[in-house]
Amino acid sequence: MGYKTKIQLIKRKESEQWYVNFPTQVAQVMEFEKGEDFEWILVDKNTMKLRRIK
Repeated sequence: MGYKTKIQLIKRKESEQWYVNFPTQVAQVMEFEKGEDFEWILVDKNTMKLRRIK
């Protein structure tokens, strides 16, 4: 099943940051923990994988 989310951009004077918010259902199923490390794997321009770093 897919879950929609929006990409957010925060612009500051000298930098910008992009954010992805995960729906609660996804975070619960994935058992996310605060401060946990992940890495994005870019498959192509339409697909990214998110991998938990242990």
